[in-house]
Amino acid sequence: MAGELIVIEGTDGSGKSTQFARLCQRLQQEKIDFRKAIFPRYHQPSAALLEMYLGGAFGTKPESVNPYAASTFFAVDRYASYKTDWQEYHQKGGLMLCDRYTTSNAVHQAAKLPQKENGPFLDWLFDFEYNKLGLPAPTLVFFLDMPANLTFQLLQKRQGNEGDIHEKDHDYLSRCREGALEICRRYGWQIISCAPEGTPLTVEQIHEKIWEQVRHRLGQAGQ
Repeated sequence: MAGELIVIEGTDGSGKSTQFARLCQRLQQEKIDFRKAIFPRYHQPSAALLEMYLGGAFGTKPESVNPYAASTFFAVDRYASYKTDWQEYHQKGGLMLCDRYTTSNAVHQAAKLPQKENGPFLDWLFDFEYNKLGLPAPTLVFFLDMPANLTFQLLQKRQGNEGDIHEKDHDYLSRCREGALEICRRYGWQIISCAPEGTPLTVEQIHEKIWEQVRHRLGQAGQ
C-alpha cells in the first residue's frame, strides 16, 4: 500500500523552502522515516525545458507559454524524479515530503486562464499527472498564504531585480494567490495563514500550525 505524500505549496516568496526544511528537521527529531523531493529539480536533464521557460527563452512573460505546454515541462521533471528516486519506496508505504508538486502547476498555470476555463484545465492537469503519467496524488497539501504585498517585499529583499519570469511579474503572482485560495477550497488543501493580521508570523509559529496537522495525519495513517 502506498504511503503518505505531503506537499508544501505556496506562491513565490511565501516561505515554502524554509517551512519544508523545518518540517524535515522535525520529522528527523521525531525519528520518523521519510524521503524528500524538491521541485523543480534545477540542473537535472529532466528540467531543461522548464529552465528555458522560467529563464525567458520562450518569452519574457508567464503567458508567453500556454498553461498546458508549460505544465508538461514541470510534469516531466516530476515523472523522472518519481521513476528514478522514490517510486518503490513510496509504493511500499514510505512517507514522501515534497517542496512543490503537481499542485504548483495548478497554482501557477491556472492563473493564466480566464476563471471559467480553470475547471477544465485542472481536470486535465490532475488526470494527466495522476492517471496518464501515474504519479501518486498527494494525501495532504499545505498552501502557505502570504498577502501579495508582503510577498513582493520579501522577493525584492531576497533577489532584487533578479528572479525568473514568474517572480518578476507582480500582477501574475497576485492572480496566482487569488486562484490558489479557490483551488484550496475546491480540493481540500490546508490553508496556512502566514500573516493573519498583516504581520508575518515567525518561522516557528507557522511550523507549529503545519506540524499539528502532519502529526494528526501520520497518527491516522499509523506512521
